[in-house]
Amino acid sequence: LQAKRPNIIFILADDLGWAELGCYGNRFNETPHLDRLAKRGLRFTHAYASAPVCSPYRAAFLTGQYPARVGILDYLRPNSENGLSTDQITLPERLRDAGYATGMIGKWHIGFREGLRPHERGFDFTYVFHSGARSYYPKTKNGDPLYRNGIRVAKEPAYLTDAFAAESANFIKQNRNDPFFLYLAFNAVHTPMEATNKYLKRFPNIKDRKRKAMAGMLSAMDDAVG
Repeated sequence: LQAKRPNIIFILADDLGWAELGCYGNRFNETPHLDRLAKRGLRFTHAYASAPVCSPYRAAFLTGQYPARVGILDYLRPNSENGLSTDQITLPERLRDAGYATGMIGKWHIGFREGLRPHERGFDFTYVFHSGARSYYPKTKNGDPLYRNGIRVAKEPAYLTDAFAAESANFIKQNRNDPFFLYLAFNAVHTPMEATNKYLKRFPNIKDRKRKAMAGMLSAMDDAVG
């Protein structure tokens, strides 16, 4: 029975073009961990997302339905009253009923108000922000709150991509003896363009500030996947 319930880790990048990865021919960025995953697994070369922006795609992924079916056709504005309807059954709800531990870490963006948040939609553990974008730095004016299991986190001291990696690794460790589903939704490489010196130093030859930040942000996410 256990062999029929494999662990599932779904990793989602934000605003990342397929051509930015080495496994799709990019020789500019550095993505060794993602490239290794592609080499050992599968690459999709004729595939399309159900929507090109945040909220519709996320709603489609969690329900298995087209965005039009669930009534989310564009990204949700801050504090929108709309969101993924509670009439919709989500993937984590199905998997939890099948005996899975379910966790979500990262960007939610399909519901802000009570009843529509991730800890209320089938996830046993959550470490998330609800909006479409926030800063990656601990000290910032653009820091939408982080929530752990619905409770606001007072302070996250780490660069956000690193923090999401640590939280994910901990969730996997804690549930290693049970079938688990982890939805890891990075906000990288979505704006704001922010990378720490650790990652910026990996690209000394890139002079354009924004392009260098993007390469650093992608490198941080690749490390997190690794």
